[in-house]
Amino acid sequence: MKILVRTIVWLALIIWLGGLFFFPVAAAAAFGTIADTHAAGTIVAKCLGVLHHEGLVAGCIILLFLVIGRARGVYARGVKMALAVTVIMMGLTAFSQFRIIPHMERDRIAAGGAIDNVPPTDARHKDFNRLHHDSEHLEEAVMLGGIVLVFLFNYAASGPRMREV
Repeated sequence: MKILVRTIVWLALIIWLGGLFFFPVAAAAAFGTIADTHAAGTIVAKCLGVLHHEGLVAGCIILLFLVIGRARGVYARGVKMALAVTVIMMGLTAFSQFRIIPHMERDRIAAGGAIDNVPPTDARHKDFNRLHHDSEHLEEAVMLGGIVLVFLFNYAASGPRMREV
């Protein structure tokens, strides 16, 4: 049971964290190879939506199996902190997906469908850029949380230290 619980927790984290690390590569590839920034932005936005939903599902799996693991004695310590970090990561992901992205889309539509159609001094363009900046920082915070979880999972699974005689 210990191996199954730990494997599922690690697999969910690997999928989530792997997506977070791969996303900037995919975004750079889209903007680097597609001349139309609106088309590239549309592709990146769709990928980000998939990444966010993947993260929310992975987060639910992590929460569920951490609770199961704690109840079954798989994890000896550090579970509360891992649960808290996972909930924070999920909250940031949900905020980005359901609050920031819809507002960015609102600004894009208000600008005529492509944010590049209005000058950078336009209020819609400024708001879009501010929201984009906020979105980047949220993704970075979620990525940092995932890295913290790597350490917490290792700590939680290691059990109490035995003194050498």
